[in-house]
Amino acid sequence: MIANPTLPEPRGPLSEAVITALARGSPPESAPREVRDAAALGEDLHLALYVCYELHYRGFDGVDPCWEWDPDLLRLRGRLEDRFLPALRAESPGGTDTAAALGELLVEDPGAYGVSHHLLDTGQWWEMREYLAHRSIYHLKEADPHAWVIPRLQGESKAALVAVEFDEFGGGRGERMHAKLFADLLDGAGLDSRYGHYLDHAPAQTLATVNLMSLFGLHRALRGALVGHFAAAEITTPPGADRLARALTRLGAGPECTRFFTEHIEADAVHEQVMRRDVIGDLLAREPELAADVVLGIQATTLLEDRLAAHLLGSWRAGRTSLRRPLP
Repeated sequence: MIANPTLPEPRGPLSEAVITALARGSPPESAPREVRDAAALGEDLHLALYVCYELHYRGFDGVDPCWEWDPDLLRLRGRLEDRFLPALRAESPGGTDTAAALGELLVEDPGAYGVSHHLLDTGQWWEMREYLAHRSIYHLKEADPHAWVIPRLQGESKAALVAVEFDEFGGGRGERMHAKLFADLLDGAGLDSRYGHYLDHAPAQTLATVNLMSLFGLHRALRGALVGHFAAAEITTPPGADRLARALTRLGAGPECTRFFTEHIEADAVHEQVMRRDVIGDLLAREPELAADVVLGIQATTLLEDRLAAHLLGSWRAGRTSLRRPLP
């Protein structure tokens, strides 16, 4: 029997309203003012939103699956999204030039120094383990949010995106699914590979990166943004994955740990070309009005990944944990 994660601990009135409703089986109680007052990128809103979205994935232990389409909960989720999405639009430059937006990602800034650089050069094992715990929130369901866009595409863009997803899901081999490779990595690093295990550890900066995919994936109107996000992720993954694989080797980790990242070095280098040429190219040839959404997906991905990186590096440089609670 597949074990679903347990409901997390609330972080404020919004997440408490959602979690209490699911635990008790009663409609959520939350005033519109509480939503308006919540920080658009804050802990309370993003845990509440994450819990709402998780009902469309595996759900939670002891929670009735029928909650997935509860009208009251969906109404509250919509209010939360009405705080999150405008904040993304406000902090993104915008525009319709997809080639320029993608072009900025194709060549790494030689002066940039991110999380993978730090872990490769001077990172310690406890920092690497924290990084893996953060990423487990998404990578244990890797590529699942992007599957929602498949029925919303047509022609070459659909066929090409399915080809990329086929690789993400292991090319038909369960042991090669990227989510399974990440679970193996967690086991090799002495971490817990159970789905959703580190939800209570993950701060809003981490949850927001995952909520972004769910937001785009669950709304047909935002299909262009999800495609933009997927392309941005595939473009930026290979160089970082190479550094992380080398960082794990430097720290003495075995092949069961490095395999996840070495798999992404070559695969995503191919995927980024498919996403740019065959998925985005065909999508915009059919629906040119989606160009602004594709750009939003690219820019919002960069925005939230930069926020998470700043949080991780800022915490580690101060000698403190980047998680809400330290790992054992």
